[in-house]
Amino acid sequence: MSTPLNHRRILLKLSGEALMGSEDYGIDPKVIGRLAKEILEVRDAGVQVGVVIGGGNIFRGAGLAAAGMDRVTGDHMGMLATVMNALAMQDAIEKLGGEARTMSAIKINEVCEDFIRRRAIRHLEKGRVALFAAGIGNPFFTTDSAAALRAVEVGADLLLKATKVDGVYSADPKRHPDATRYEHLTYNQVIERRLEVMDTAAIALCRENKLPLRIYDMTAPGNLMKIMKGESVGTLVNAG
Repeated sequence: MSTPLNHRRILLKLSGEALMGSEDYGIDPKVIGRLAKEILEVRDAGVQVGVVIGGGNIFRGAGLAAAGMDRVTGDHMGMLATVMNALAMQDAIEKLGGEARTMSAIKINEVCEDFIRRRAIRHLEKGRVALFAAGIGNPFFTTDSAAALRAVEVGADLLLKATKVDGVYSADPKRHPDATRYEHLTYNQVIERRLEVMDTAAIALCRENKLPLRIYDMTAPGNLMKIMKGESVGTLVNAG
């Protein structure tokens, strides 16, 4: 684990929907297996990897809240969905011979560890993939905010958001074929132009801590390693 790459410690944010693959619900074993393989490839190359996974493939608290469910209850259910996804990723990584630890922001000790910052850093230093589940443990905050917070807490030098699109566009490229793709943006530009990169709280946290953010297409195999080698993949967001 000594290959010199551009990054020492990263935080990878995966959406829950990304795990569905071609399925309508839940987790596609092929997709999670490929993602686990890519994570282990960069880990084996010397990069310490933390991961935050959303829960939208199983449950969306905000969606049911809009339909009448209590928002706090819905968000708590969404947190549990992220724990399920993290455990699935832990299993996929371990099946490939890697080591992973799921750490939850809410107490659920029978199935995973509590999130403790120093312990999380120790896992990363030992070459284990640290899977951060249950968001930040509070309702009304997205897993994007959780990813930015955990990245800052563990001292990551890059936050990655894996999507199904090859970067950030001026408008939805599916609806607007003439939309412009950005290779680079500043934090302020993302906020001022209301680009749907991450929620404003997450972007603001990255800005305050000067944490660079890169949005890239996770469906293209090998992109994660290309980024680790310094290639310009997707869209970079930083102070400019």
